[in-house]
Amino acid sequence: MTDTKGKVVGVNGNMVSVGFEGVVSMNEVAFIILGNKRLKAEVIRIRGNTAELQVYEMTRGIGIGDVVEFTGELLSVRLGPGLLKQIYDGLQNPLPNLAEKCGFFLERGEYIYPLSTSLRWKFTPSVKPGDSVTAADTLGTVPEGIFEHHIMVPFNFYDTYTVKSVKPGGEYTIDETIAELADSRGKIRPVTMSFEWPVKRPVSHYVQKIKPGKPMVTKSRIIDTFLPVALGGTYCIPGPFGAGKTVLQQVTSRNAEVDIVIVAACGERAGEVVETLKEFPELKDPRTGKSLIERTIIICNTSSMPVAAREASVYTAVTLAEYYRQMGLNVLLLADSTSRWAQAMREMSGRLEEIPGEEAFPAYLESVIASFYERAGIVQLKNGKIGSVTIGGTVSPAGGNFEEPVTQATLKVVGAFHGLSRERSDARKYPAIHPLESWSKYTGIIDKNQTEYGRQILFRGNDVAQMMKVVGEEGTSTDDYILYQKSEFLDSIYLQQNSFDPVDSAASVERQKYVYGLIFDVLGSQLNIQTKEDARAFFNGLRQNFLDWNGTGWQSEEFKKLEDTIRKQIADRKTGFEPAAAEILKNLAS
Repeated sequence: MTDTKGKVVGVNGNMVSVGFEGVVSMNEVAFIILGNKRLKAEVIRIRGNTAELQVYEMTRGIGIGDVVEFTGELLSVRLGPGLLKQIYDGLQNPLPNLAEKCGFFLERGEYIYPLSTSLRWKFTPSVKPGDSVTAADTLGTVPEGIFEHHIMVPFNFYDTYTVKSVKPGGEYTIDETIAELADSRGKIRPVTMSFEWPVKRPVSHYVQKIKPGKPMVTKSRIIDTFLPVALGGTYCIPGPFGAGKTVLQQVTSRNAEVDIVIVAACGERAGEVVETLKEFPELKDPRTGKSLIERTIIICNTSSMPVAAREASVYTAVTLAEYYRQMGLNVLLLADSTSRWAQAMREMSGRLEEIPGEEAFPAYLESVIASFYERAGIVQLKNGKIGSVTIGGTVSPAGGNFEEPVTQATLKVVGAFHGLSRERSDARKYPAIHPLESWSKYTGIIDKNQTEYGRQILFRGNDVAQMMKVVGEEGTSTDDYILYQKSEFLDSIYLQQNSFDPVDSAASVERQKYVYGLIFDVLGSQLNIQTKEDARAFFNGLRQNFLDWNGTGWQSEEFKKLEDTIRKQIADRKTGFEPAAAEILKNLAS
């Protein structure tokens, strides 16, 4: 806490103007004294001796002349063992503890230490006296769930240090000194298991950032095969309300092949947040067989909370993700929804009377969104390990309009676009990702030529479907009708997936490759079909067998039996391959 104090000179919603004497910094944390309450705020603009603060609490009752204390510190989070399984608000207050203290309605001005100070952790040292260390080097480890949690030299130690002493293996709390480090001038600095780091400063203690290449397997066929996401990459899921964004995120968090999942609910409706809080502890983790919450952190900020806290929740989440990345782990951050965060920026920008950009969003909207997604990435650490942060953000454009500023600003910086469609959602086609409007810059799990051939079938089949709306089925040639049936076949048995089926909800890489190989055989084949009625009957029968096949256990007896039936159906009609498909298979064979 510094000696700088100020007094409130104006209140405009969640923005408070403060006159001060002394030194004040941008993004510095301050507390507005209101009776026996201390309301947390952050400096967002300084003009002469007046500072504009965004307040992370309701500002009701704040008046002219109220005292403000400046801390001299940036908005930070506490990093250390015990973060997993926690449910925090945007300021890293543990919500269950806050509810226990305050009751059903959370009170403002209540702040709780984010980590348990009584829990003892089994520490195993990995350095010895005399060793030389720098920021982010590992001093020892403690077990946290299924992971080895690295106790690191705090990220804000900028010198080269010599280990003077380190505690022997044993159980300690996070507040106990576990090592003493001497800097280059001989000053001793004690180190505990936890430390603080500013949320708006990216963690950059690594050797190099690597271009994302390896796919992050989600076990959703439409994503892994056609619209892949790279480990350490970025993607967005825009879509209208009720199109299945939250369900898709929950399915991804359960099945994605990553180590840790962080969910940031930044301004979503309270009902959706409550659903997430109820669902996650009950979701079974396919990796461990235990509850998914054991390798999850949830940051909660509902739309009924102060708007400024939405920004804090986004940065808190990405900082926690970067912290675990420093341990060589793969982290998936799901932000739901970045539109609410952008709306909070728009509101604060309006209160600051800044020149507005498109649809009154601030002119710097694109740069702020870009700086958030740029904190994703796959990195090589100083010890040679590889860690990654993959960021997936949902966007909630009004009316499903993908041309609005937040969606467009996001599309400029992400590597994959999974656009949800109201039309597909209403038709009960889930996940409701539109296969023709969506795209990905990353490499998937299946040969690109094969998947591109399938996408072309979808595009051409869609053209035939649009034509049939005008001229009817009877005005369509048999060849065009077969093409239309092929596209509908691919859509119904591969792009759609039953999230409630214990087998179909998660398709392994091996299974996707195997099944798509057989589907490609159908899509690329020349078929002995003479009439539209014959085509409809053939594809309806084949579709039903494939749907049954999707629900059978991988390589089970039933799986093999249905596969034999399907292969016989195809062989009875197949007369050869389309030239383009034959060329793809020839290249694959060579």
